[in-house]
Amino acid sequence: MVTFLTVLFVILCLFLILFILIQQGKGDMGLGSLGGGQALFGGSGGQDFFEKATWIMGALFIFGALGLTILKTKEMSKSKLEKIASSTNSSGNNQKS
Repeated sequence: MVTFLTVLFVILCLFLILFILIQQGKGDMGLGSLGGGQALFGGSGGQDFFEKATWIMGALFIFGALGLTILKTKEMSKSKLEKIASSTNSSGNNQKS
């Protein structure tokens, strides 16, 4: 489950990078300025779409990073508890013999 979510997170990161580079900045830097001054979807109509999509993907990035961190931490603590339990069971069995 964590691996699948990590792959989705990486794809989200790549789309976020692409959308940021496509946008035309205030200083006319970035890949958005290569189109001769026109945005991908017309004069200015596309900028609103890219700005909103970037904000949404940015929020998904933040919440995705936090969620993956929590899932991975729970998974690691569960595996540590299982190791402790198995070592306790095996040492208890050795003392009885």
